[in-house]
Amino acid sequence: MALNARLDHRNPLVFDTHELGRRPGALQRLTRTVDAPRDLGLKGVIGVPEGAPVELELRLESVMEGVLVTGTARATAEGECVRCLEPLEQELEADFQEMFSYPDADDRGRVIAEPGDDAEDDEDRLFLEDGLFDLEPVLRDAVVLALPMQPVCREDCPGLCAECGVRLADDPDHHHDAVDIRWAALQGLAGTMKDGEKDEISGADAEAGVDEKQEK
Repeated sequence: MALNARLDHRNPLVFDTHELGRRPGALQRLTRTVDAPRDLGLKGVIGVPEGAPVELELRLESVMEGVLVTGTARATAEGECVRCLEPLEQELEADFQEMFSYPDADDRGRVIAEPGDDAEDDEDRLFLEDGLFDLEPVLRDAVVLALPMQPVCREDCPGLCAECGVRLADDPDHHHDAVDIRWAALQGLAGTMKDGEKDEISGADAEAGVDEKQEK
């Protein structure tokens, strides 16, 4: 795998590991609040708005192969309830752990994959560059995994009325009278008829009843 693109130490998501001195067992703890990058989350569903504060707590540990980074990110995500479509906010806490390898990690005791081994793991490795590492790709993966695929404003959100779209949480007694589909067509016909037509039909029905009685 190619090394990371040249990193800028001024980027708030780029961290310096020189203090560890490539001494296995050396530890460093960091806290930092950064602005959320663009599209941090599930696009179109829920995510941390660009520029919103993201609190990071990191533990950097030097090992033979590189630096093991363990941490937690905390932020407020915004989205839309999938049931009632109302805006929502959700406190986010995403844990992560990632190994950032030294460029010469294989020369420092790393076991080289045997022929036939799955090479995908090696392709996904992240590397240190001049003692720096970029946390953004790790942060993005962690946030996506921590966010719900179908966010709701509350667990018991009743959603919207399937017939008229009203928000049921605002009107718990909301309902529609059920109509027997066998009579629905007749009710529609009756609603379009003029009063005179109704009277004629009623009169015809009455005469038919009289004739039927006379025949009997």
